[in-house]
Amino acid sequence: MTSGVSAPDTGRDAALAAKSDRPGLRARLGRYYSLTKPGVLYGNVLTAAAGFFLASGRGTPTLGLFLALMVGTTLIIASACVLNNVLDRDIDQRMERTSTRATVTGSIPARSAVLFSVVMGLVGLAILVLWTNALVVATGIGGFITYVWLYGALSKRMSLHGTLVGSVSGAAPILAGYLAVSGRVDAGAVLAFAMLFLWQMPEFYSIAIYRREEYARAGVPVISVVKGERTTAVHILAYTVAFVVVTLLLPVFGYVGLVYTIAMAALGGWWIYLGVLGLRSSQPATWARRMFRFSMVMILALCVMVSVGPFLP
Repeated sequence: MTSGVSAPDTGRDAALAAKSDRPGLRARLGRYYSLTKPGVLYGNVLTAAAGFFLASGRGTPTLGLFLALMVGTTLIIASACVLNNVLDRDIDQRMERTSTRATVTGSIPARSAVLFSVVMGLVGLAILVLWTNALVVATGIGGFITYVWLYGALSKRMSLHGTLVGSVSGAAPILAGYLAVSGRVDAGAVLAFAMLFLWQMPEFYSIAIYRREEYARAGVPVISVVKGERTTAVHILAYTVAFVVVTLLLPVFGYVGLVYTIAMAALGGWWIYLGVLGLRSSQPATWARRMFRFSMVMILALCVMVSVGPFLP
């Protein structure tokens, strides 16, 4: 239940591991913590909370359910991230931004990392089984398998369409949050999943442009390497438009009100405008960084507005 928020990471966990490359218990704990990809982890957990509050406008949430969802989801996502680090050692050692990860340098042996992952995953799954519902459990298991195996071990290495697979797992947390309250798959669940799925495409494709040379050296067939920067920019714009359209379907179905609609329409319109600029940009890497930075603004705004939108006019 995580992303390639898929999301792809930016190497911050590798930097954290490098800073913790010292003797002592505190440094060792820091290295283990870095394996969970904290940036990716907390971003995904934030979307789970947003899904929970979106459904709360029509359901009957409790504090206990929220805590169980947050703790269980956090542990399962962390477990998936650690296992992904183990499987990606061959790729990570060829990319500058990930070459200092603890699993690459050997400061944490692969066997110890796998054990760490298994313990967190089992505890997290047990929490979801005991205190949420079957749909949340199924979403967690499905997201884990999709991210670790279908994306990380297979499609990312074999096809430029790996991002699509990774985006499925990246959309799992918001779906799990919604299902924890609603207990059923309805229009809100579908829209929540679709929003996160679509958001990840321009986000990662932007990274694929400004990190193109790194991915090429590592042998990862991302779209910018296989199809070129121009085609990637066209795809970024198309997915950005699709994302904005889906975000504006929430008020159509009565899940949120006018405040949400105005805020998301304004931000979405600006993101589309930035996407259009990419079609004629003479500096694609610079433009792609700008698109990526605004994608972070968009996901934070989306999570906030989805959470409060059901309770505002």
